[in-house]
Amino acid sequence: MEILMRGKNPVSQMIDHYKSRETSLLANLEKLVKIESPSRDKAAVDRVGELVSGWMRAAGGEVEIVPQAEIGDLVIGRWPGAAQRPGFMLLCHMDTIWPAGTLAERPPRVEGGKFYAPGAYDMKAGIVIALAALQGLNEIGLQPVAPLTWLCTSDEEIGSPQSRPLIEVLARASRLVLCLEPALPGGALKTARKGVGGYSIRVRGRAAHAGGNHEKGVNAIEEMAYQVLALQALTEYEKETTVNVGLIRGGLASNVVPDLCEAEVDFRVMDPGEADRLRQAIRSLSPRLPGTSLEVEGDLNRPPMPRDERMAHTFAAARRIATRHGLALQEGASGGASDANFTSALGVPTLDGLGADGDGAHAIHEHVRIASLATRAALLAALLTEWVE
Repeated sequence: MEILMRGKNPVSQMIDHYKSRETSLLANLEKLVKIESPSRDKAAVDRVGELVSGWMRAAGGEVEIVPQAEIGDLVIGRWPGAAQRPGFMLLCHMDTIWPAGTLAERPPRVEGGKFYAPGAYDMKAGIVIALAALQGLNEIGLQPVAPLTWLCTSDEEIGSPQSRPLIEVLARASRLVLCLEPALPGGALKTARKGVGGYSIRVRGRAAHAGGNHEKGVNAIEEMAYQVLALQALTEYEKETTVNVGLIRGGLASNVVPDLCEAEVDFRVMDPGEADRLRQAIRSLSPRLPGTSLEVEGDLNRPPMPRDERMAHTFAAARRIATRHGLALQEGASGGASDANFTSALGVPTLDGLGADGDGAHAIHEHVRIASLATRAALLAALLTEWVE
């Protein structure tokens, strides 16, 4: 995102307001990333939740903690709006893909206007941006035009199995969902995302000694080789559909005919009908070798988020608001998915990628462009105070 002009509107002035406080915004981000929060470490994610809930209260929010048994507790903040009508939903996640100990290997650093740290871009910067927007509105005496609910989840990176029901309940009661996932590199919002799913394939054969009784065995790995070729052949780039056998496990030793082989399959679709095609094809797989059997588990996890008419209309409205405040807003598509896929599939207007500009999600070069923290907070504040149906 680039600054085109400087208007006199109070929200536009927040760009300067935040730039003058860039040090404190960066300090908040550093506090978050220094609390490592891998998805399956409940205690670690709860430590992030404690910090975030304290920030919400300090920003005038009414906080609710939704306890979870196996994942981090979910955190909800609520703020009144200027009018009592269907409100806004802010959507963030507190978990990351990085295991505990990553921070010791790659401690936070600032270099060339960029902040490098595990989990900074995806998506702890989004939490800092949401907090900054709300604090800024308080400071200049503005309110969102409708009530606001801010949900911070704890299992997004593992498919949101526990938080999805709450996401959908809150989204159905909202007029607009604003997802603070990171922007595309360069600052574009994500107006299309692929749907994501996975399958586990298990092949059973018959074990035997590879030397003494080779002919009596049925090699499960050999059978899986046929299935891998069939699975990979389901990819259709013209339809933006990909199928990837990414993990295979099998065998005990080289001198044993293996009786078990397992594979993990990732698939991505932009067309909802493609998920149906893959479901039928994968569940119809049959063994090639006599004496083997197949077991198939899995399905679509997140539905596609297509750039349909509703999405185009929602983005156009956001772009008009951004332009009034001197911000150039672009859009693009992502092969990854987020919790915005769930809310968009419900028919709720959704904007995704409102988080920081940067690059390197799930990569060792993960970083945030520091200057984007201020401009994204100003953009979010403008959307909250000027959005109309």
